[in-house]
Amino acid sequence: MLHEANARNEAQQQEALYLRTWVEKLKLQIAVLKRLRFGRSSEKLDGQIEQLELIVEELQASQGQLPSAAKAAETEADNEPEPERNRRRRALPASLPRETIEHSPGIDCPDCGQALRRIGEDVAEQLEYVPEHFKVIRHVRPRLACACCERVLQAPAPSRPIDRGIAGPALLAHVLVSKYLDHLPLYRQSAIYARQGVELDRAMLADWVGGCSRLLAPLLEALASYVMQAPAKLHADDTPAPVLQPGRGTTKTGRFWVYVRDDRNAGSTDAPAVLFRYSPDRKAQHPAAHLKGFTGALQADAYGGFAALYETPSKPKPNQPPPPPPLKEVACWAHARRKFYELFEATASPVAKEALERIGELYRIEKSIRGKAAEERRKVRLEQAIPRLRTLHDWLQATLAQTSAKQPLAEACRYVLRRWASFERYAEDGHLEIDNNPAERALRGVATTRSLCISLISACKHWD
Repeated sequence: MLHEANARNEAQQQEALYLRTWVEKLKLQIAVLKRLRFGRSSEKLDGQIEQLELIVEELQASQGQLPSAAKAAETEADNEPEPERNRRRRALPASLPRETIEHSPGIDCPDCGQALRRIGEDVAEQLEYVPEHFKVIRHVRPRLACACCERVLQAPAPSRPIDRGIAGPALLAHVLVSKYLDHLPLYRQSAIYARQGVELDRAMLADWVGGCSRLLAPLLEALASYVMQAPAKLHADDTPAPVLQPGRGTTKTGRFWVYVRDDRNAGSTDAPAVLFRYSPDRKAQHPAAHLKGFTGALQADAYGGFAALYETPSKPKPNQPPPPPPLKEVACWAHARRKFYELFEATASPVAKEALERIGELYRIEKSIRGKAAEERRKVRLEQAIPRLRTLHDWLQATLAQTSAKQPLAEACRYVLRRWASFERYAEDGHLEIDNNPAERALRGVATTRSLCISLISACKHWD
């Protein structure tokens, strides 16, 4: 029996080690894929990452099924134990409601029968989940009659978010948050609600989404006005979105445009905000229309559709208002860095590595002044970043002169040098950022729900 127990224990330890090794290997693979997805990610790459994360979840679930002794022995045998900060359990939020259950051994001593005296207690907290539930609100409006006046009185019916709709505002908010923030399509929500005994078909939920888009249109325009009133700069980017073509059974490619107002890195207390717009194509007329009321600096990628916004407008015709001033172009160092990073990953080029190190010095300066006042950021950049930028400019020119024009390294150098003034502009103004990452972060949710965007696009058409 002892031999069999030892054999089982050894097998369980081997299984735990096998699962742990696979989890670590898959996590490393996921990290590599996520690094490749530093910019806009393809649907194929997103799918690979999602599948690997699901496999990791299954392996970790299998680890949880092993006896505690096997897992403990496997952990002790590991030459590189987890850091203490990863093993420490986080305290449960103090904001959560507490329900106390007291487990008392009794009030009298089981030996002598005397009353017991409390000298302390041990407390252990357990996190529990109470499933969300539906409720029905009955709006009762009694009809009252006056015998003297022969008159019937009744309070007016309360307004509803959607005319003659059964959904209350909290339910509508839940449906929208589940769809666009938690990435739960309507057919999945319908199945979830059905398990709770409430039949809400997908067509009805879609009608609610459309009704909410009309209801929220004034808030959208208020948000657009707030974003376009950014005092110094905006971040802008775009991403493709598949759009169904009814009757054809095919899709075409539309575009989501994102405009971000966020000055927190420059010490501003203004609330950050993100504005999304939709267009059926990527023509330059769309960002021009979106940014019609904005003046200042635009931080974006090298998309040619923005070029006209940076040019000095022609003189207006007689009796016409003057054209708006051109926007200041501010390039994104993350895009420039990405070209050298991809080259280094593919070829281990020492020149690309040096470019990464030089750009990294600029980012280290930004890290030290993040959240400081704009004027303080400007002073630090003038003292520390400007000299490094000039040295980097000279190094890029020298590297380009020694590199064949057809090599990827030459293209990476030309990408920066052709737009050097816009790459250097951030260092002259403390309100500006070194890159356009706020806009790219705002588009990640769109990439996550790219296959679920059809109804959102229909709602955006109401807005635009």
